[in-house]
Amino acid sequence: MKENKAVIYARVSTEKNEQETSLERQKEELSIYAQQLGFQVVNIFEDQHSGYDVNREGLLEMMDYIVEHNIGSVFVQDETRLGRGHARVAVLHLLKKSDIEIYSLNDAGPLTMNEMDTMLLEILAIVEEYQRKIHNAKIKRGMRRAVENGYRPERNFKNKHKREGRERIDVPIEEIVNLREKGLTFQEIASILRGLGYEVSKATVHRRYMEYKERLED
Repeated sequence: MKENKAVIYARVSTEKNEQETSLERQKEELSIYAQQLGFQVVNIFEDQHSGYDVNREGLLEMMDYIVEHNIGSVFVQDETRLGRGHARVAVLHLLKKSDIEIYSLNDAGPLTMNEMDTMLLEILAIVEEYQRKIHNAKIKRGMRRAVENGYRPERNFKNKHKREGRERIDVPIEEIVNLREKGLTFQEIASILRGLGYEVSKATVHRRYMEYKERLED
């Protein structure tokens, strides 16, 4: 059950020897605390790194792990272990998006967020929702323009149902050229291809198109 599975995250700010004692103490205390609450601790992650930086090996491993293994809770000594400054808000936001409950030893229960943190997380959620809407609107707009100019995705992507997951990373250069010739921008082409399952950026589309043009000139 997701509700009963938990991980521990411990962090100290530096790699100094005296910090290792604090790190071990955090892990030990959090293990006992989680067990007292009836949680099954399935993994422990740690970092000796500044909380202002999100590029932390332990943190990144934990974020992947909780999604892959359907983890429901994260135990920390206090919220500053997750991060400081903007990094803290970003981590809190990502955990909230994954529906992860954060337990703080200092709070003796679920992490208590102040009014400002709550407001920021609500704003981030709203912004992300509108970003998705704008992204989807761009895909529809680009596809509509392409179809109006004679583009027929059902013919151009005859075998797309056979291509799933990672295999679809390959960029279909013939479609990039086709859409470009119909007057679409590189951004619009990238949006259409992403809507069809190809994880490409505007820069990648532009680069592949220019490489194609260079090969023709050769």
